[in-house]
Amino acid sequence: MKLTIQELSKNYAETTALSDLTLEISSGGVFGLVGPNGAGKSTLMKILATLIKPTSGSTFLDDVDIEKNPNAMRQVLGYLPQDVAVYPNLTASEFLHYVSALKGLKPKQSKQQIVDLLEILNLSEYKKRRLSDYSGGMRQRVGLACAFLGDPQVIIVDEPSTGLDPEERINLRNLLCDLAKTRIVLLSTHIISDIESTAAQLAVIQKGRLLFSGTAAKFTKATAGDMEKAYLGFVHGELQT
Repeated sequence: MKLTIQELSKNYAETTALSDLTLEISSGGVFGLVGPNGAGKSTLMKILATLIKPTSGSTFLDDVDIEKNPNAMRQVLGYLPQDVAVYPNLTASEFLHYVSALKGLKPKQSKQQIVDLLEILNLSEYKKRRLSDYSGGMRQRVGLACAFLGDPQVIIVDEPSTGLDPEERINLRNLLCDLAKTRIVLLSTHIISDIESTAAQLAVIQKGRLLFSGTAAKFTKATAGDMEKAYLGFVHGELQT
């Protein structure tokens, strides 16, 4: 499976969020999308998740234009937005059953998935607690569980480590790496450590423009393997592809 992004642009009034962005994202390893806050990462992810339309350009899932055929993406998508919205009066278990119904999953199919996801994301102990009593990090993990429901083949997660403690970040990175073996996994972040030991491929964007796309080895070639230094070099214009 492959996502192909061709000359994608998105304009808001007088602001350009994305400018002629071209990328190719394949299954077989986590793809890291990095850049400063306001770089256009969330805009790109919303376009890929078919929540907004680009001003120009095209995006294909294999050979299907997802702007013309959004259901082709929606049927295989697991998406975590930057801001996770939940119903505070529901428990985690109730909320996940609600989301699974929205995704069209059969109750028998979703029941075991929900049990497994709550266990994987260390939420089993709190599954009957109302979401209004959850911390920000716990809500983020509920959001991740929602994204993983239904065994999606395309997983898009926007700043997924927000609110997570160091142990939970490691757990998430390991989980995403495992899922990426057979799926497209796109992880957006402004924190280099989130993708340093995770991403097989990465892209750097700033002010809506692509600064770099390639392997981690290519990314750090000029900085002797120092990913943080390479990132700062591309963002500040000291390094170029």
